[in-house]
Amino acid sequence: MKRPTKAELEAARDRVIQDVLPVDGTPLRVLFCGINPGLYSGATGFHFARPGNRFWPALYRSGFTDRLLTPAEEWLLPSYGLGITNLAARTTARADELTAEELREGGRRLVELVERHRPRFLAVAGVTAYRTAFGMPKAQIGPRPETIGPARVWVLPNPSGLNASWPLGRIAEEFARLREAATDEG
Repeated sequence: MKRPTKAELEAARDRVIQDVLPVDGTPLRVLFCGINPGLYSGATGFHFARPGNRFWPALYRSGFTDRLLTPAEEWLLPSYGLGITNLAARTTARADELTAEELREGGRRLVELVERHRPRFLAVAGVTAYRTAFGMPKAQIGPRPETIGPARVWVLPNPSGLNASWPLGRIAEEFARLREAATDEG
């Protein structure tokens, strides 16, 4: 994957990246939900694409995949029973460029998506965005008591390289807790 130029990154602002979902009727163990795509993802067309984002390494280290996938291989995720979406579809340089209303609207869209694809778990990567989107101001990282449609909810740490309070090892441990729960139920 070629590194985007500064001009390509700026041109990616407000782009939308397609969700990675299985064909209708195919089992979906976990639907991962990011906050929104960054400019790097918008420029490349792949989720969690920025170098330094820990999503793909955490997915591998936690045992969700049998090897480290690159963002360009996201199309393989449905074969593992996994998918990716975002709370807000538009790309921004930083998540704090999103409005609370955009996150709440994303939460409503996410409910519809979960009803349609029926994952066993919805894993939202970003506790602050989850709190805003679903009106849960005290939500913490980990399994949630509420469900969204048929899906159990799990809040994961944001895997962005900017989230310094969560190193890769800790993020992978939380992903592993989710994988174990999703495997125990399957």
